Parts: sequence; structure tokens; C-alpha cells
Amino acid sequence: MRRTDRGMEHIISAGIDIGTSTTKLVISRFSLMNTAGASHVPRIEIINTEILYKSPIYRTPLSQGDEIDMPAVFALVRSEYAKAGIRENEIQTGAVIITGETATKRNAEEMVRRLSDEAGEFLVATAGPDLEGMIAAKGSGAYEHSKRTGRTVANIDIGGGTANIAVYQAGLFKGTCTLHIGGRLIEYAEKRISKLSRPVQLLLEKRKWDLSIGNASDSPIIGQVANAMAETLARILAGQVTAEDEPLLLGHPPNWDVAVEDIMFSGGVSECIYRLEPNDTGGTSASVYHDMGVQLAETLRTHPELTRWRWIHPLETVRATVLGAGTQTTEISGATIQVEHEVLPLKNLPVHRISFEYETENIQDKIMRAVEQALELYDPGREGRNFALYLSEVPHLRFHDVQHIAVSLHEALCRQPDQRQPIVVVTENDIAKVLGQSLQVIQQKRGILCIDQIRVENGDYLDIGRMLHSGVVPVVVKTLAFHS
Repeated sequence: MRRTDRGMEHIISAGIDIGTSTTKLVISRFSLMNTAGASHVPRIEIINTEILYKSPIYRTPLSQGDEIDMPAVFALVRSEYAKAGIRENEIQTGAVIITGETATKRNAEEMVRRLSDEAGEFLVATAGPDLEGMIAAKGSGAYEHSKRTGRTVANIDIGGGTANIAVYQAGLFKGTCTLHIGGRLIEYAEKRISKLSRPVQLLLEKRKWDLSIGNASDSPIIGQVANAMAETLARILAGQVTAEDEPLLLGHPPNWDVAVEDIMFSGGVSECIYRLEPNDTGGTSASVYHDMGVQLAETLRTHPELTRWRWIHPLETVRATVLGAGTQTTEISGATIQVEHEVLPLKNLPVHRISFEYETENIQDKIMRAVEQALELYDPGREGRNFALYLSEVPHLRFHDVQHIAVSLHEALCRQPDQRQPIVVVTENDIAKVLGQSLQVIQQKRGILCIDQIRVENGDYLDIGRMLHSGVVPVVVKTLAFHS
């Protein structure tokens, strides 16, 4: 599926979302082109994304209460690839997202790593509520709405176990927050409550409400729980957190510093609000959920506290995260890079940032200290685990300065216990090629991968794919932090 025509290159991306309630897949095609003028440094960008295939929506296969049924997930993915007419070796980028309460399952990390290895040459794995929220905001259309209108938009992606909120203002990311709000936090069997999640139990204890497993599924207390969730959501959107909200807060409080103007809902519960999906959902019935999802959706839709914001219709509901994963996670490196083909692809490489603070003084000390910190963070047992260094806030450099940085990097990275692994450097500005070539001259034992025009931070992980015909590499910046 990779080809070039008239200066354009096409690559195939896959997105897989394994959520608390549902699992789905999307296959996309990216069109890449040099958007710089003939006399300028090449800048390869994704100029078009075409959705080739959307899978039905399946119930997430669970083998036991605390484990994902991995063989069933692998079989589902292979079956959907076959329906799409795509082979695993044609997948060059994309993301596997383990979302919501599925990320708390005992084998979630093993699942995501194995699927990353088996589902395509360069299919990557991500998890973590903040990133989930950002990806869903792009898949739902909230990010584009913000960018187009200049307004501040909060996308609330509500699935079976969590609500991931991401706020964008004029296309700029402003913050996130994740709540224990979801359709499957109370489940039913034969018109009786069969499950009360731990966050709901804490809420019941705090409010002194009496609700137990075995109670009728039409208990008015369930309506009070849904109402409490809507009230908490309204306070969080206003940037407030009270003691009443603590049972439903997952992780950090809202961290945006702007006033939300518009709100958009995505995720499975939002489908109960908007009904955008066709009735035939393949692996599950859209009309029978056996949980509080429909009641929660109706409460959110009619709650007076949520009317203070303008509601924006989403482009996607239940498929927002998987579309974001398949179409929005990939970045393209600069064209002036130094890459040795045999070291690629690389997956799950942690990033350590070195800030030069726009100064050329004390470069050697800064690099040495940063490498020592990276070793303590990512390879404390000195087992040979590799990492990438990100050079940021770099001042204007002369060739002599670049050579000095190369020598300092070489000396510091000699402390890594496994000298067979490649040296991986990401630069904020366009010095990757000259820096990589300078490193090559200094030493020939280790492979060199030096790329630019990618923005990362401490705590990020990188997946870097094979070099494309256009001389760039696809990169996914991600987090592998699982819920605790």
C-alpha cells in the first residue's frame, strides 16, 4: 500500500481502541507531500487522511473479571484486517489504545505490548487517561472546531468506566481531567443490580445513600448517582473541585487556566445522547446495554447545570478515540535528519529532555548531568535500557558549537552499559543532520538516529518507524502510563 506518485507518498495507519465496554478498529491512508518551495529546506507533511475501513463495534472480550481475553482480541483484529483487505506488514503507523477501566486489567500492559508487536510492523501502543482525552478530542471534531472558531472547547469522552476531558483553545491544548463517570459503573442482570464499581461505592458512602447489589435496576438512587455525576462534571468544567467530587476524580484536578465556552461529548455514552451510529453494530446490540449508560446520557442531556455552555454536535461519538488513534497520533520528522536504516523501527523509547536555556555555556555539564539523570530514571539497574535525548531551547549554533555538543553527547553516552544500542537524539530545531553526521565522525561503533521537528517532553515515549521514500520517518509521541 505504500507508493509514491507526482511527489506524493501514501502510508497505511491503523487505530485500535480496546475500551471498558467496546473494541473497534479503523484503517486509514495518509498522503505525504513536500510543502516547502523548491529553494527551501524540504518539509514533508501529511496533507490528506482518508478513512479506508471502519470496523463494527464489538464488546471488549474479557476472559475473567480482571483480565482481557488476548486470543479473542488477536482473532478480532486479524478478522477485521482481512475484511479491510489489509495485511499486517502493510501497517506502518497508528496506535493501539487501551482505554477506561480496561487499562486497570491485570494483563493490560502485556496485551498492549503483544498487540503492538503482532498487529503490524509499526503499530504502536498507548494508554493513559490524559492522552486518551486528547486523542478523542481530535477524533470527535472538538479540536478542529476549536481551531476553526478560536473558541475554548472541552471534549468529554465518556465510555464504560471513565470520562476523559480535554480542553483546546483556538487549536492549542490547554489541559485535561479524568473522572470516574461511565455507563458500566453500575451494571444490571435480570433487572437487578449486578455490579457497583468502587468509585460508585465511595460516592454512596460519602452521600449516605443506600444502594446494594441485588437492588432493582429502577431504584431512584441510581438516578441520584447519575445526577451527582452530572453535577461533578459541571463543577470540573468550571475549573472547580469540591469535597463532594473526590470519589469521582481520577488523578489530577482540572489543570486548564481558561474558561470553557463550548462542550462536546464523545464516547459510548455520547452515542446514547446523539445516536449517530447505525443500528447494526456487529458484535453488540446498541439497544440493550444492561448498565446505567442510557440513564446517565439522559441525565447529562437534560441537566440544568450543563446548559451554561454551548453544546457542539460531534463528528463522531463512540468511534472518536479509535479515529483519533488511527488518524491523529502520527507526526512526520523533518527532512534534514541523520538515520541509519538498520536501527529502525524503534518502539517505546523513553524521552529525557535537555534544556540549553538558549545559551552555549556549560553545554558539557548540562549534557553530562542529564544523561546521569536519564540512566537513574530509565536504567537504574544498568540493564542496558536505551532512551532518547531531546535537545530543547537550543540557541543559534555555529558549526563549532554543534561539534562541541556531539563530543559532549558521545562522552556522556559512553556511560550507557550497552554500547551496541543506537544513540537517539531529537532536536527542537533543524540541526539533526549536521549533529548526526558529527556524531558519526566521532564514533563508528553505535548506530546514530538524529531527528528534528518533533516536540516531546520528559515522560513521553517515542515510536519511530522506518524511513519513507521522502526521506522522513513517521513518529508517534505517546505515554505508556497505565491506570493504577
